[in-house]
Amino acid sequence: MNQPSVAFHTLGCKLNFSETSAIGRQLKEAGFAKREFKDGADVYVINTCSVTDNADKECRKIVRDALHVNPEAFIVVIGCYAQLKPDEIGAIEGVDLVLGAKEKFNLPNYLDVITKRDTALVNSCEVDDVNFFVDAYSAGDRTRAFLKVQDGCDYSCTFCTIPLARGKSRSDSIFNVMNNARKLAREGIKEIVLTGVNLGDFGKGNAGGKQHGANFRQLIEELDQVEGIERFRISSIEPNLLKDESIEFVAKSKRFVPHFHIPLQSGSNTILKKMKRRYLRELYASRVESIKRHMPHACIGVDVIVGFPGETEQEFMETFNFLQQLDISYLHVFTYSERANTEALNMKGVVPVNERRRRNKMLRNLSDKKLRAFYEQHVGSVREVLFEHENKNGMMSGYTDNYIKVILPYQPELCNTIVPVYLDSFSAEGHIIGEPTKQRATAI
Repeated sequence: MNQPSVAFHTLGCKLNFSETSAIGRQLKEAGFAKREFKDGADVYVINTCSVTDNADKECRKIVRDALHVNPEAFIVVIGCYAQLKPDEIGAIEGVDLVLGAKEKFNLPNYLDVITKRDTALVNSCEVDDVNFFVDAYSAGDRTRAFLKVQDGCDYSCTFCTIPLARGKSRSDSIFNVMNNARKLAREGIKEIVLTGVNLGDFGKGNAGGKQHGANFRQLIEELDQVEGIERFRISSIEPNLLKDESIEFVAKSKRFVPHFHIPLQSGSNTILKKMKRRYLRELYASRVESIKRHMPHACIGVDVIVGFPGETEQEFMETFNFLQQLDISYLHVFTYSERANTEALNMKGVVPVNERRRRNKMLRNLSDKKLRAFYEQHVGSVREVLFEHENKNGMMSGYTDNYIKVILPYQPELCNTIVPVYLDSFSAEGHIIGEPTKQRATAI
């Protein structure tokens, strides 16, 4: 019998990518050969997201694309959207299996028979049943890995469906995180990005549902001792959970880089309260000030939502002006979109869609200016760059510790090495053109 094959398509966050990789390793152990999506496979696994505006539309398109490549492919849909809308997904023509959050890591058990079904098998569950932690990591490019250390969220932000899709906050043990980090080091990975739904909540719960007593500060202190990993990057952390002691530790650590991504969502205290965020803008500003005081060269990214119900033009301009004066480096701008089973869905003061788009564009333009200014501060300096493997039209790229994208002519000996680079000038795309210094590179 021919070896069965599987292809994956992942939507959404770094956490989803780490979980797709973990499921891919499970299927490899079960005898499946991995294929690229476009090359055709016996099984297609689609890992969905609930944050995107049109999850249903995206899912339908990917199913069609898979069946176009192989009309007899067995289509599996997992992930956050599969947990929230299992029956809706099961009704999509061509879908054979839908697994909720409790069952997605048991996928190999469902693939003894991979022939097309007339009706999809839907195995959903109540989100309260998802009370265990499954570790995961992705290491697709052999340079950087996303390591899952936390899952779920106990917050009740009025716009968000993630607690409904992923359950309560829970996390891995430091012992297991350290083992995974060492495993990645042995595989030649140079940078690990720590991921989770609410990363700063690390230490709350574990596979047994008990408190394991650790916290985020203890986690990063332990990881800083892992030999073989050159860099640890914190993917995203709530401002109320990013304590000064953690900022101070990163500033003097051996391996944690000066890059923070901190969700803001709104610069208006009125809107923050409507969102049920757990801080006000004054606390956010103090976190940025603390980071810049300890690490003037640090990169700070910001998540922000425009068009939340009731957001007036004045409140939007509060956000715009707050971000304009704040010493941050770039923005991830999200246009508010209605979500079933959220408090915000029933709030008054719906902002017209065209107005939401206008506000989004204003903040994206501000982000471009912020990023350009941040890059300009570093032109003419030397920073260490971790170069990736891809050869794109004769050029290679990598990131500095503080997340500046640097490009230079492809040199295969630089792949997966950390090299001191002179940041020379801007490329047409807005990246920095680098020139390796004559200092000795840190090779593998």
